[in-house]
Amino acid sequence: MHNRLDGFCSPSTSRMKNMACRLAQALSIADLRVIAKRRLPRAVFEFIDGGSEDEITLRENRSAFERIRLLPRVLNDVSAPDIRTTLAGKQAQAPIVIAPMGSCMLAWPQADIAIARAAAGLGLPYTLSTMSTTSIEAMAQAVQGELWFQLYVLKDRAFNDQLVDRAQSAGYGALVVTVDLQAGGKRERDLRNGITIPLRLSMRQVLSGMAHPGWALQMLRGGSPQFENVRGYMGNQAANLTIAAKVGQSLDPSYDWNDLARLRERWKGKLLVKGVEHPQDAARLAALGVDGIWISNHGGRQLDGAVASADALPAIAAQLAGKIPLLIDSGVRRGVDILKARVLGAQAVAVGRAVLYGAAAGGEAGARRALQILMDELRLSMMLSGVASLHDAGASLHHPAIRTSITSTLAEQMYR
Repeated sequence: MHNRLDGFCSPSTSRMKNMACRLAQALSIADLRVIAKRRLPRAVFEFIDGGSEDEITLRENRSAFERIRLLPRVLNDVSAPDIRTTLAGKQAQAPIVIAPMGSCMLAWPQADIAIARAAAGLGLPYTLSTMSTTSIEAMAQAVQGELWFQLYVLKDRAFNDQLVDRAQSAGYGALVVTVDLQAGGKRERDLRNGITIPLRLSMRQVLSGMAHPGWALQMLRGGSPQFENVRGYMGNQAANLTIAAKVGQSLDPSYDWNDLARLRERWKGKLLVKGVEHPQDAARLAALGVDGIWISNHGGRQLDGAVASADALPAIAAQLAGKIPLLIDSGVRRGVDILKARVLGAQAVAVGRAVLYGAAAGGEAGARRALQILMDELRLSMMLSGVASLHDAGASLHHPAIRTSITSTLAEQMYR
């Protein structure tokens, strides 16, 4: 069957030319997701695409952005929309941060570096995960751009300190401590598919890999991915656990406010706290002296039933009244989502899956295509909203539209 994304791409041309052709024809993040789904084995795609348990929060993250309505202005000069902003004290070319993502190498060889280079080329910060498949030092050597480091709080406090010191020595501009990972979420797709690090391939996965020869060949050439920043820390006793379970058993659920205050003293640069959804927690963090609050429910991969990030944003913004910058992730798929987040009080958005779909579809070029799509859509949304600069994207653009309940929407669809 003909697929629009195949377009004029000819099977007689080289694989790389066909890849470039498909990327050029991708009009949206959804298009890149389609390419990634076709290229990856099902288990790998579902590891990227899935959430926890019934995936209620995963779906709500997207629905929350879709429910937000803008009230456009007219007769403003929007011939050159300015999407630049300041992030962690430095100028960025757009209000976009690359969110931390572990195990990216399952999607594309050296995907961490590919995405970071794409971000650096567009003037955007990249956040390296503790559980990345590229080390802190290797990333700093490979990429000449703004790098942040995301810290998972591990049970070994001395090892945590080593990670923080390594990031500081390597010149990372900000530390992002994740506080919503007291344990690994129950990601049932991964449990069913048996996705692990290191990879332990079942016969079903071998057959699936054979059905995706391009991916399989790249994986063979690149070797089995490892958690480079924690080599030796987790040992081999969990080799047959899913990635979430393996990471989860090493996390410290006792980490509290006193521990965060000690980290604030240790880290000399900008400190952001990721995984916040409650306004009272946000207020306490501001009083503690953090430099930014990252509103997130981990992309729907932790507590299923947690509030969507876009729904949590307004109350936190009202609580803090501009005291410190806010970032938001989970569910961003369109440039207009970035404008909506700004209107509701966020300084910037962080994107994970959106850019990883691009990387899975075509490495660095695919990641760059994903970011360009979002930036171009943001500029267009600003023009159509009568907004010349992000500084003008205020609360007056928000229209508190009546929200249709999910139940009513489903009922309408059933009886059409």
